[in-house]
Amino acid sequence: MVKPYLILLGCLGFVFTFTQIVTSEAHSEAEGMYVTTEDIIADIVFPIIDKRVIQEYGGDPLLGWDWKRIVGVTYNDNHTYDVTVRIQIPSENQRNSKEDLVIMRISPSCNSGKINQLKCNHDFKIEVVDYKHLSP
Repeated sequence: MVKPYLILLGCLGFVFTFTQIVTSEAHSEAEGMYVTTEDIIADIVFPIIDKRVIQEYGGDPLLGWDWKRIVGVTYNDNHTYDVTVRIQIPSENQRNSKEDLVIMRISPSCNSGKINQLKCNHDFKIEVVDYKHLSP
């Protein structure tokens, strides 16, 4: 008696499960967009590096520089990250362009209860730790 009802229930479940179709729409704005971790870090630290480059090479706010790459990321014990970035300062003559190394300290907020509050007691902050001229 129970067997025919189980078979009927199984068939109905099978039919309803495979006849449901889910459609999704892609937003045309995001198509073809690919963001890397380096892009995210660049967006965060760009204004700080920009201020430091202007400070190093004079007060021209239109002074341009190019993001070359992230050389290294180091995690510190107090829940901060030291990000080393290589940048290039172009000039009119391509041979005279300069390369610099910028070491940034990114300190995420310590709001989480999962973080050791004795070692981590800072708010979100980004600062230039070191700035080195690689080329003369």
